Amino acid sequence: MLNCPGTSPRILITGFGPFPGAPVNPTQALVRKLATLRRPAFADITRIAHIFDVTYATVDRELPELIARHRPDALLMFGLAARTPYIRIETRARNAVSMLWPDAGHTTVRRASIVPGADAQMFGPHTTRLFRAALAGGADVHSSRDAGRYLCNYLSWRGIEATRAPGGPHLAAFVHVPLLAQDTTSHRMTSDELTDTGEAILLEMIRMTRVKLGDAARNSGV
Repeated sequence: MLNCPGTSPRILITGFGPFPGAPVNPTQALVRKLATLRRPAFADITRIAHIFDVTYATVDRELPELIARHRPDALLMFGLAARTPYIRIETRARNAVSMLWPDAGHTTVRRASIVPGADAQMFGPHTTRLFRAALAGGADVHSSRDAGRYLCNYLSWRGIEATRAPGGPHLAAFVHVPLLAQDTTSHRMTSDELTDTGEAILLEMIRMTRVKLGDAARNSGV
């Protein structure tokens, strides 16, 4: 069921827990901060925070459950790209899965594609607006066409699928974040800088979601 005018837009914000090679995942703290920030712009927004275990089975089980339970209007997903020193706004999900790297549950997939024979899936033109919103805040941010072959790409694929299903979210986006500075001598992004950029992205996602809800209401004659 679509939200009616005047109801609270619902945003599902997700991150990941630790995984092999990354005992600390900064998306856990980021998601919790974004879900609890007190700002006038968030006054009528329902923000649902969720952290996925880094397993394929968890994504396949929990993402549909979250959508069915919370009926989010938008899905904003974060993941760690430990080898990248900047933020990446992903524009598509590749139809690819690593057969070499097991997930955190020690499961290795047996085929190299998510859906045999399918092309890559695009998030949509709204990723350009998210990129500009992050860039306007002074962040080191890049647009990316390669979300990898691991759980971040896999969740991206499932998130895009969800937007195309009846009753699914209107919008989905995936943002890769870097490892953060651990001391004042590091040149890496700080936790505060990441939170500020995440907030800018979330605010733009909310703005676009309001537009989508308004369009949907007008088209339904509400």
